[in-house]
Amino acid sequence: MAASWRLGCDPPLLRYLLGLGSRRSLVLTAGAGGRPVSRAASCRWLHGSRWLQADPVKILMPSLSPTMEQGNIVKWLKKEGEAVSAGDALCEIETDKAVVTLDSNDDGILAKIVVEEGAKNVKLGSLIGLIVGEGEDWKNVEIPEAVSPPPPISKPAVPQPTPQPQVSVKKEPAAGTLQVRLSPAARNILEKHALDASQGTATGPRGIFTKEDALQLVKLKQMGKITESRPAPAPPSASVPPQAPAGPPSARPMIPAVSIPGQPNAVGTFTEIPASNIRRVIAKRLTESKSTVPHAYATANCDVGAVLKVRQDLVRDDIKVSVNDFIIKAAAVTLKQMPGVNVSWDGEGPRQLPSVDISVAVATDKGLITPIIKDAAAKGLQEIADSVKALSKKARDGKLLPEEYQGGSFSISNLGMFGIDEFSAVINPPQACILAVGRFRPVLKLTEDEEGNTQLKQHQLITVTMSSDSRVVDDELATRFLESFKANLENPLRLA
Repeated sequence: MAASWRLGCDPPLLRYLLGLGSRRSLVLTAGAGGRPVSRAASCRWLHGSRWLQADPVKILMPSLSPTMEQGNIVKWLKKEGEAVSAGDALCEIETDKAVVTLDSNDDGILAKIVVEEGAKNVKLGSLIGLIVGEGEDWKNVEIPEAVSPPPPISKPAVPQPTPQPQVSVKKEPAAGTLQVRLSPAARNILEKHALDASQGTATGPRGIFTKEDALQLVKLKQMGKITESRPAPAPPSASVPPQAPAGPPSARPMIPAVSIPGQPNAVGTFTEIPASNIRRVIAKRLTESKSTVPHAYATANCDVGAVLKVRQDLVRDDIKVSVNDFIIKAAAVTLKQMPGVNVSWDGEGPRQLPSVDISVAVATDKGLITPIIKDAAAKGLQEIADSVKALSKKARDGKLLPEEYQGGSFSISNLGMFGIDEFSAVINPPQACILAVGRFRPVLKLTEDEEGNTQLKQHQLITVTMSSDSRVVDDELATRFLESFKANLENPLRLA
């Protein structure tokens, strides 16, 4: 382990270490009080001296993906004081895509864990640990002054009820006077005739004083049965309507209840769900994609009857492949035939990609991730099936390596297993296209036999929708791609 040494010793010892003195000059060294000390004792003094120290090796939060800006410490795999060799796993870090193991580049002892496991949103380049050399005093290692340890992990604070704001309101009406809710027409009539709604009876739903109730009051006034009673105008300081007294259960409150986070089972409340790094990155990238990439959509129906027959024959030979594996292979073959679609947008213009790498969308508990089938056009169906199974398992376990999900030239998202007939997917930049695949379903269609006779025949159809970046793949090119893809999928012998 590279380290810089600081020496504090007598001149003969220093000359010896630098090769300037003879071996004999160090045989005896004056110790404390002028007594001679042997060379072995001098070496022991040298190694035990507090003046001989090594700068610790800093373990910094690394960048484990192109879009990573911060990471979470999931678990430390080494303890303080434990020996570490180059290549040993130090800790597990959750990036914006998966959980990745951080390996040591040095030999030594893990002297200090600066950022404890469970820490969230640790910025790139932040100090997370220190390593010292073998035989050094790891217990008293000091954290470099330029880097201070992060604040301790704090538990989520329990939100307190929001205090009600202090407001000035109208003076409460006298005891026995009932406040009612007026319809607009009733309010106009009462103001015109200087009447008070409390002199009448509200007959509307939920205690509303209606136009008919107001007209009834006008009629009673004209008959001389009630006197004029205009309410006093509200003071200028009034800013909110008065609180209604307790009334029948059907009456709605005058002021809605205040929403208080963290109190379930109460009207108007909610529970805040913390977002993982993966969820935040997905939200950011999808928003950027929909707001900056001009999406165009093209849809086609493909008959997978021949695919299902071939798949049954393969199952008899104990070769297990799915319909999605045929779709991946058909897309890869079509991209090989039409390299103009196997492109990406780099911000300035289209970029031709040399290899057909298919990104396959996999749903996990933490969000959607797209492991890559590298060079899919050159792989057979069995090899594609094995790769999809292995990568899907690693994605759900959070064990994908960065090179297994970074890049890709074309994406496929299949929701057929969830019973979805058809849908449109969002492009994953800088890729130019994504193919959304629905379930296969039986459909009766009129077909002609060799003699020209029409008959109803059942077909197994799937609906595929391609979202394409119009800056790179225009409508005409997208249409030709879907036509070729359909022809390849409906004739699975072409995929061999």
